[in-house]
Amino acid sequence: MPLENEDPARWRGKQVNGEVSSMPRLGGMGDPPSWGTPAPDISRTKAMAEGWEPGPVLGDGDVTPWGSLQQAGQELGRREEALMAELSELVQKVVKSSSWWERHGVDISILACSFLLLPAGFLCLRSAQAIPFLASVLTLGVVHHTLTVKGSHLASHNALTESKSWSKVWAIFFIELCSAFTAEQATYNHVKIHHGYTNVIGLGDSSTWKLPFLNRYIYMFIAPLAVPIITPLVALDLLRNVEWKAALRTLCCMFLGLYCHYWLLLHVSGFQSLWSTLLCMLLTRSLLAHPYIHVNIFQHIGLPMFAADQKPKRIHLMSLGILNLPRNAVLDWSFGHSLISCHVEHHLFPSLSDNMCLKIKPIVSQYLKQKKLRYNEDTYTSRLRLFLQRYEELMVHAPPITELVGIQ
Repeated sequence: MPLENEDPARWRGKQVNGEVSSMPRLGGMGDPPSWGTPAPDISRTKAMAEGWEPGPVLGDGDVTPWGSLQQAGQELGRREEALMAELSELVQKVVKSSSWWERHGVDISILACSFLLLPAGFLCLRSAQAIPFLASVLTLGVVHHTLTVKGSHLASHNALTESKSWSKVWAIFFIELCSAFTAEQATYNHVKIHHGYTNVIGLGDSSTWKLPFLNRYIYMFIAPLAVPIITPLVALDLLRNVEWKAALRTLCCMFLGLYCHYWLLLHVSGFQSLWSTLLCMLLTRSLLAHPYIHVNIFQHIGLPMFAADQKPKRIHLMSLGILNLPRNAVLDWSFGHSLISCHVEHHLFPSLSDNMCLKIKPIVSQYLKQKKLRYNEDTYTSRLRLFLQRYEELMVHAPPITELVGIQ
């Protein structure tokens, strides 16, 4: 099983050393300041990734030959490639020693259990009592996000099975039928762009999640309710970029998935009117939309951003630009470990399943800390507070480009 990220050319606060930082980017040579420390002037700040040795200090009259800088850059590149190769070897040993159940079975079982909960969820909606009705709404909401977020994410990375043919089938099923989106564009944008150019300005910087015309409270707390409506509309617009056969298949799958949901609410749950049925569809499909939006911005935006021609090598890029959130029972089940507490591990080894990302987490975190590389972690509430306080800077204005001293 390949562990490296898919080839980009083929596919189109944080916590450091136990201290949480208020800086959304690198702050300098040492550890970042703690929460509440005023951010330094962006125009005067030079950032340098931890683990990189600074070059000699130059005096006013000193001049560094270009050849020496180029040679230093090549040596740095070889060192970083060696670090990634060493970490990959450690992870590969764990993968090879793991059973099929650990590699794929656990996550497939979670998806299967979600399907088995669907009949109970739709039948309990017939109840006139509040508790069973609300319980069924919660059940259907969690099941929907498990299939559309966890299932789609694993399928887009071919992490559900080692068969390429079945991976394609599962991608169509989870992304198009369940999520009402287009499989080709979802895979292209997520795997090739987001993973291939993580935190690179204009490419994988998560800018697709920004809506600068909305104020912070509407974006963070009201706009997520529209995700079930916006998703198919965006998918229809993206169909212009795929061939007609794929577009026709996507349209059929999207219609079938939405109609099946509507039909089950009418004929199994006993809804009587069009509007009550559509309202229930919206309610269940947007139940976890808030954490879905939040997670997508919390784990990348506010961390170091880079220019396409001035970005560190893979292992430094992933250790700097990605953040893990704490484990959460509901989000772990419905979104998967790779999107919550193992996001760093997922970006380093995107072909691994959620359960395998959780299994290699101690190895990856220990290795990065041992090599004095960043391993970013922060709590959900802390990130929410940061985005509410610095919404204009992080979500409206263009993020600053991190300058890597010594390798420009």
